[in-house]
Amino acid sequence: MKKFMLFIIGLIALFVLLANLGPMVLLGVSVWLLYVVFKQFIKSDSTAGKIGWVIAGLLILSIAVANGYAVIGLAAAYVLYVIYKKWQEDKLEEDVSFSAKQDDPFTNFEKQWAEMKNY
Repeated sequence: MKKFMLFIIGLIALFVLLANLGPMVLLGVSVWLLYVVFKQFIKSDSTAGKIGWVIAGLLILSIAVANGYAVIGLAAAYVLYVIYKKWQEDKLEEDVSFSAKQDDPFTNFEKQWAEMKNY
């Protein structure tokens, strides 16, 4: 039941992430453009140039604020990450409990040999 709930929550988070993928891309681009505008503002020597860069920065900032839904997408991505880690943790616990049940030395030898070959 625990894995089923993790799967359902992960599926919902995946759909939320996919739905907010566009705003996430636009937010990333607008933050990058704000950085570029700031660097150009610092380099500018004339007052008219600085005013122009401030106006461009305000326009880009309004685009960034309009894509505030991207934060929901970032939260969904984090939820997917946490679910993945939890799923791997549960899988590791199952592997440990399964290998502890096997007392056959040859089975453990084969498993360890396979692990050594992967390195």
